[in-house]
Formats: sequence, structure tokens, C-alpha cells
Amino acid sequence: MSISEYIGPVARTSTTSDVFNAIAEAHRREILDVLIAGEKPVGAIVDDLSLSQPQVSKHLRVLSEVGLVRCRAEGRRRLYRLEPEHLRPLREWLVKYEQAWNDRMDRVDDYLKELQRQGEQR
Repeated sequence: MSISEYIGPVARTSTTSDVFNAIAEAHRREILDVLIAGEKPVGAIVDDLSLSQPQVSKHLRVLSEVGLVRCRAEGRRRLYRLEPEHLRPLREWLVKYEQAWNDRMDRVDDYLKELQRQGEQR
């Protein structure tokens, strides 16, 4: 029997080539949250998140590759800043869900107003 008969399909690791996959990881979202306040060096991000420096650097590399953060050198330090315009694909995707949510909330509001009117008529 050939070895290939024993080997099933292997799950592939998710790619980080786009914004959706990059922000799927919780630590990367935390880094974005830290950077929303402004530019920071890696050490400050490490301190803010209580992650190791190699972990933070790994996540910053992924975020940089998809354009969500930008790095600039200042002497020996590397300063990172958020590039929020690269979140646009995510925002565009979420808009339809936001509209659906708002429509549902409007219906709940209408229902509550109707219940209130019925209560006042009694």
C-alpha cells in the first residue's frame, strides 16, 4: 500500500495577505488598538500588551505586509503608526451588516412605540 493512501488532505494555514486574515488574530487587533493613540516604538507596544518583543515584531510584520501599519526609523528605534485607510475593505464589507443591524433596531423601536401607544390607550 502506498504512503499516499494514509495521508489525507492537510489543512492549510490561513494566509495573512489581506486585511481580513491579518486582523483575524486577536493580538494583531490589540496592536492596532494600541496604535490608534499614535506612533509608538516596539518597546512601548510590548509594555502595553505584555507580549514578548519577538511576538510583537512578528505581528507588526504581518500588519505591515498588508499596509495596516507603517514603520519609520528614528536612529536605532523603529516607530510604528496605524494606517487606518487600509481598513477600508473591512469597512466596506461591514456596511451592509451595519445597515441590517440598524434596520432591525428601527423595527424594535417601532414595536416599542406601538406597545407604548397600546399601554396609553388602556
